[in-house]
Amino acid sequence: MYNKALKILQEHWGYSDFREAQKPIIKSVFEQQNTIALLPTGGGKSICYQIPALCFEGICIVISPLIALMQDQVKNLTNKGIKATLLPSGSTQDELITLFDNIRFGKTKFLYISPERLQSKFIQEKIKQLNVSLIAIDEAHCISEWGHDFRPSYRNINILKEHLLSTPIIAVTASATKKVIDDISESLQFTNPQIFRQSFYRENLAYQIFYTEDKLYKLQQIFKKNNTPSIVYVNSRNKTKDISNYLNANGFKSSFYHGGMSSVEKEIAFDNWMTEKTPIMVATNAFGMGIDKANVKVVVHLNLPSSIENYIQEAGRGGRNGKKAFSVVLTNKSDILLTQELLQKSLPTIKDIKVVHQKLYQQFQIALGDFIETPFEFNFLEFCNKYKFVPNKTYTALQILINNGIIQLENNYHKKSEVQFISSPKQVLYLTEKNHSAKNIVQLLLRMYGGIFEQPIKIDEFYLAKKLNTTSWFVIEELEKLAEKEMINYKKVNSNSDLFFLHPREDDKTINRISKNIEVYLKQKKEKTASLLKFVENDSVCRSKQLLHYFDETITNNCGICDVCLQNKTSINATSILNLLRKHNELSSKEICELLNENETNILILLRELLAEEKISCNSYNKYTIE
Repeated sequence: MYNKALKILQEHWGYSDFREAQKPIIKSVFEQQNTIALLPTGGGKSICYQIPALCFEGICIVISPLIALMQDQVKNLTNKGIKATLLPSGSTQDELITLFDNIRFGKTKFLYISPERLQSKFIQEKIKQLNVSLIAIDEAHCISEWGHDFRPSYRNINILKEHLLSTPIIAVTASATKKVIDDISESLQFTNPQIFRQSFYRENLAYQIFYTEDKLYKLQQIFKKNNTPSIVYVNSRNKTKDISNYLNANGFKSSFYHGGMSSVEKEIAFDNWMTEKTPIMVATNAFGMGIDKANVKVVVHLNLPSSIENYIQEAGRGGRNGKKAFSVVLTNKSDILLTQELLQKSLPTIKDIKVVHQKLYQQFQIALGDFIETPFEFNFLEFCNKYKFVPNKTYTALQILINNGIIQLENNYHKKSEVQFISSPKQVLYLTEKNHSAKNIVQLLLRMYGGIFEQPIKIDEFYLAKKLNTTSWFVIEELEKLAEKEMINYKKVNSNSDLFFLHPREDDKTINRISKNIEVYLKQKKEKTASLLKFVENDSVCRSKQLLHYFDETITNNCGICDVCLQNKTSINATSILNLLRKHNELSSKEICELLNENETNILILLRELLAEEKISCNSYNKYTIE
């Protein structure tokens, strides 16, 4: 079996052997053991269930929490020539029957499904008809109420075990404490599970936290010294574009990436980064799935991450080739106060959640007791404006409703617009002959899409714009003009989300049933933020020690390369700064940092001490001079 696994690994993934951490996990799955695997980001978790599943007869059911994550996995497997599918939301019973028939008779190897869909009795019955060889639970920390993304619906995965008694289960995650792993095992009712934990210690990764009031200047400093592949994480979609534009304007080559981009836009940005045409990627935390680039040297957090679990996953994308890499967090006192303030503003009360929940039904005029299974077009900002809701708090309320299986939201970014020519080929060519821009688009459509006169064809406006060296807005405008002239039918996909109600309307009763889950979630949010801020502000204990302690690991030696360790090693002192000021008369803190080749945190501490001792002063230009 192992030789077969190696052959599949080489054929579909192009690797000659498994990583050392993967081997015992795969062996455990081959031996039909219930298995829990904790592998940090980049450890190759998916391969630990995908390869055994390809060796077994039958299908592997993968439980996954996010639609985007499932789509990404299905796409990656399909590109390798492996049959994989997911259960789309809003499918009718007839559509599901057809889908399951295709799975049974079409040699599908992987079926991706959300834990919420598993609650359907009909889907459970259809799964019973499949030859299921393996159950894989991705992002398994969602099972535990102590995990950073607890989803109560994950607690009901045992429904599968009732129907598939002898089928082995593998639960995988990238970040979990011992408490979370124990909770996963208990929830899945494992007896003597095989548990594999890889240490979070990264001897080549330097965790460095710099306090700076001018983050953009510090960002320039970092990239002047480093021109290898890097990632800059920011906390909003708008910032990805703004920071990327700033870097490009200052001579650095960067792309940006966020969850609201079309699949083609994401692909182009990703390819430019992978090929190092633009070695810097500015992104939200949507940039993470399937990222496996070995030579990333710097990962910068321009804003504080939401938790230590998120931080260690994102920082861990640096230095996978074993060479020295840096995780840099740029922060300041305002950042920390803002994080605390935003947490308070973003956490709804149970009363707030009841109001949001009720207004969702009111928005779509659904009466008490009614249950409508078809999706509704939902625009988040319009909803907030209509009912005068605070967006941050409302977003959290919706997330709680999603995590508890009350509603489901799917964005339309992965969907495609459709075009069909309704004029004859002769009329189309005649009408566009004198219109150069329309002629170019029509010719491109005819060249790229066969059968466009016979049936609607899915198109991507961004891709067409790239081909025509113009903007997607221009392409959309031209297509709308062609539609007005009745040359084409143009069904433009909107950017709103599809909202599904998963229960009949019961208002307060629904929320009262999940009130305990809500309280746990809100408590966890507060604790996770407190742990993160404690880590950021603790500049006396080695960063690696702090992170490992959080994940129940102990090391006796300091890492020697984090900002705390380097601060203890530094030979720079107050005398060094005084000597420099005597030589140059007046200098800014930035100039002192550059001349002494020292990090800003250490210099600012020394400058504060010298100011307090009145040995130096600071003028109106923020320049330091000797008193």
